[in-house]
Amino acid sequence: MTLPDARGPNGRSSGKLKILSIELHSPMNEPSYLALYKSGELKNRLHRLEQNLAHCTICPRNCAVNRLQDEPVGICRAGYRPYITTICDHHGEEPVLSGSNGSGTVFFGSCNLRCIYCQNWQISQDRTFFKSQTMNFRTAAEQIVRLQDELKVHNINFVSPSHFVPQMVRIILEAIPMGLHLPIVYNSNAYDSLETLRLLDGIVDIYLPDFKYWDERSAIKYSQGRNYPSVARRAIKEMYRQVGLLQTDSHGHARRGLIIRHLILPNNLSDTDQVLAWIARELHPEVAVSLMSQYRPTYKAKRVALLSRQITYSEYERSVQRVQHLHMPHVFLQEMTAPDYYLPDFRRDGHPFEQ
Repeated sequence: MTLPDARGPNGRSSGKLKILSIELHSPMNEPSYLALYKSGELKNRLHRLEQNLAHCTICPRNCAVNRLQDEPVGICRAGYRPYITTICDHHGEEPVLSGSNGSGTVFFGSCNLRCIYCQNWQISQDRTFFKSQTMNFRTAAEQIVRLQDELKVHNINFVSPSHFVPQMVRIILEAIPMGLHLPIVYNSNAYDSLETLRLLDGIVDIYLPDFKYWDERSAIKYSQGRNYPSVARRAIKEMYRQVGLLQTDSHGHARRGLIIRHLILPNNLSDTDQVLAWIARELHPEVAVSLMSQYRPTYKAKRVALLSRQITYSEYERSVQRVQHLHMPHVFLQEMTAPDYYLPDFRRDGHPFEQ
């Protein structure tokens, strides 16, 4: 099978490869959040989400702390004003998202998980860094509209939004009168509250969740994610209910739908076979999956024997064979060289990804 080439975040060949092309399922209309805005429902949704910050139940941690103040509280160590570490054009996402002009990414700081191998650990785990990266809503809205109008990005991609959903919606609300009209991507770890996701119905166009683990013991040991597998399964089912299969426009750019990411971990710690089988069985074999080989032992992972190396070719090949066995046609696949290209530096002046 010959696979078409794709480009990594630095422009070199390495990135995401399509096993089979993603076909357009239906004509694309404007994003549905614009209709919610015109009817006033978007503002109502934001009000309900912000009410949930008073005794915070925004994510599955249910810390029940008051986040309406700016004092950092709870497991996510965040108050009301969002940590935003970078807003930029990102060229290393799946080809249907990055296209030729990039995905307009908003990187939130902190996280509701504690993955000991997180490649974005500078902004997800280093509290001394991300606490200094607050941004007001109007500035964030202006920057995403600039990405849309000046850099012609193909979507607005909120990265790690699970603990900042009300803030994300407020940014969207502020940006619409400025002319925002691109699809909204919700790029999360899937450790998402079902109630919160239901309030995003019609706001998010493209869901891009990770499905990290099948086994709860691994989730707890490596990400402090109690109940992660069951939470993620429920969340991803709700995402699929809202947006369905991936849909692209005539240029091959994603407009709506679900793409599930799965990072292959060494020593089968992510139980890739089980994850893929569940997707094919419980959702649909044609759900778009991004199978990632980019794992490298960053942050604290080098101290953990089972996570202290990159994946082997045999581990990679087994995952590819599993996809083929399950007859899953819509899969993005990274090459084995991916770990060399996907490590950002958020302390670097300018763009966190090498250009």
